[in-house]
Amino acid sequence: MNDLVSYLFKTSAVEVCPENKPFFLTSGVISPYFVNTQYVYGSKQESSDLLSTIDGLLSDRMNLPKQVFDRVLKQYESNEIFKNVINIMIDSIKNSVNINEIDYISGGERRDWFFSNIIAYLLNKPHITIFKDHETLVSNYDFSETSQLSDLTGKKILHVTDLVTSASSFTRFWVPAIRGLGGEMLATCYIVDRKQGGTELLANENIKTISLISVDVDLFKSACDLGIINEASLDMLKKFIDDPYKTMRDFLIAHPEFIEESLKATDPKTPGRIRNLLDNDLYNLKG
Repeated sequence: MNDLVSYLFKTSAVEVCPENKPFFLTSGVISPYFVNTQYVYGSKQESSDLLSTIDGLLSDRMNLPKQVFDRVLKQYESNEIFKNVINIMIDSIKNSVNINEIDYISGGERRDWFFSNIIAYLLNKPHITIFKDHETLVSNYDFSETSQLSDLTGKKILHVTDLVTSASSFTRFWVPAIRGLGGEMLATCYIVDRKQGGTELLANENIKTISLISVDVDLFKSACDLGIINEASLDMLKKFIDDPYKTMRDFLIAHPEFIEESLKATDPKTPGRIRNLLDNDLYNLKG
């Protein structure tokens, strides 16, 4: 586990804020940590480059699986962290399901493809590329052939993704696409469980969940033991996990300068998130 914790923090896949400088999330709330699981691909820049490649290929769907796979395979062969994370996923899958029962590996638009296609290759399984409009393509294990997929009757699928939060992408896109073709999503493997109800929802759908690590107190304790974060950060993270709303509300009350200082941020997304926090009084600061 320590190796995986180290990889997550080294690549900024999990990032803890500097003291008294929590992150603004898209919704306008603030958090002492941020998760971008896809950064275990190697780094933020390498991850962004691959996403840009994917975006450029979305209008050329038949060629997308092969071209993305080629990039990912090269990264697997050259980046030690990414290779080790993928190998940990492979071991977890083999320890959790009977590989002989799995007919296909699937991955959905877009970040799933960082992980699903290389795992299909290493397990010698055909890969299903799922788009958000439910279109599905099937490729052989080395992606030398890709075609439209029209029938999965009686077939069992293992879906691979980067993280699970509320599992809304599963319920809206991936599961309906598989079931609509007559297939069964037998299991799903993911690196990070955000502990926001998604794992429980998937279990209720009779989908076996294979999670490498959870965003919980144990994760941050391990990071503290490894010297990645300090005791003060660990204390705030413990409080936040126990009660996110109260912890961040108390912080804003104790640090009224935080919002004013944040308005000076160079990130163009931050002012809009601050306006959302203030206009909607997300922490009841006016009460």
